[in-house]
Amino acid sequence: MSKETIDMIVEGGKASMTPQLGQKAGPLGINIQEILNDVNKKTDAFKGIKVPVKVYVDTSNKSYEIEVGSPPTSELIKKENELEKGSGTPNALKAGYLSIEQVIKIAKMKKDSLLVYDLKGAVKNVVGSCVSIGILIEGKDPKEIMKMINDNEFDDFIKNEKTEMDSEKKKLVDKEVKRLKDNYKKVMKETAEKKAAEAAAVPATTEASVAPTTAKKEEKKDNKKDVKKR
Repeated sequence: MSKETIDMIVEGGKASMTPQLGQKAGPLGINIQEILNDVNKKTDAFKGIKVPVKVYVDTSNKSYEIEVGSPPTSELIKKENELEKGSGTPNALKAGYLSIEQVIKIAKMKKDSLLVYDLKGAVKNVVGSCVSIGILIEGKDPKEIMKMINDNEFDDFIKNEKTEMDSEKKKLVDKEVKRLKDNYKKVMKETAEKKAAEAAAVPATTEASVAPTTAKKEEKKDNKKDVKKR
């Protein structure tokens, strides 16, 4: 039995024919469109995100298996908040906000690639990532949410795999995301301006300290000249 591997990077749910794919799959005599349809079904949960996919083709009978990779959990979290990066000081400055439904949604995406026994374990993994990049969950610090999960306070959400918010909650979450993102940008801008001002002040301080020193040297020279004249 001979197997060939086709590596792809696709946007979730939107895999399509490309010249590169045609070159790889064409000689294998397989139904490429059928494979693309199956890839789209398996990657539908990753809409808007690029994901790695491997297609293992058995050349003896044209059967195939599809293996979908997964982006890092932190990337999925940032995608939910449309963030380029997380907070550099997560304990002091929060960069985003997730609902428990969004946490469960990400956990479902990651579950198969994590060393966890169930969805609850995957949810806790996502919450842990929120700690490291400064993301609030349900308006609370993720460490507090972790304790609530351990106390089974979100079991109904997790057991029912609830990933959708009602319209009112979505409005609230969107509002909080905007507030935190705006505040994060403001603080980062102020920090950058402060550092720039401090850097600009260093040469001025150096010049100011050099001037008196130079004046003292000149004064000493003048004194020596006076002594010689006497």
